[in-house]
Amino acid sequence: MSHGFSRISADKSLVGGVNSSVMVNLRADLKHGELTDKIIGVFYDVYNELGHGFLESTSAEAMCVALQQGGLTVHREVPVPVWFRRTKIGQYFADLIVSDTVLLELKASRNLESAHEAQLLHYLRATDIEIGLLLNFGLRPQFRRLLFDNARKQISENPRESVAKVLA
Repeated sequence: MSHGFSRISADKSLVGGVNSSVMVNLRADLKHGELTDKIIGVFYDVYNELGHGFLESTSAEAMCVALQQGGLTVHREVPVPVWFRRTKIGQYFADLIVSDTVLLELKASRNLESAHEAQLLHYLRATDIEIGLLLNFGLRPQFRRLLFDNARKQISENPRESVAKVLA
């Protein structure tokens, strides 16, 4: 049964023994693959320099600095309203939004868990952003890439707006 989203995990070798040029071609087919590859590269750079053990807020600030130095637009703690029957019933705060295209949820936990993925999927569902990266600054760096196509998002009567518009 399809739920309208897909996940890519970096913790397990997805393709064993494949050279990097083949992996680049595989990623070229991913929605916003070039941008997410750049973000993931920055994540590993920040992790290698900063290490683990810091609060999520510290890692978020380091990611902002590194992403901006890499020429990307970054917004931090972006409000994401949640609507139900045309009534705003809540609000999340997305850790980072990069280039108005990719939502980043940062963690500093022992391991990534399904609850962390569910949280990111809820954020994606409440916006028109389709790609999310879950980045863990735990004992070892971990990431997940989640896709939730807008065509598959079904919140009844949701006046879902672009997060970029919410920022304005």
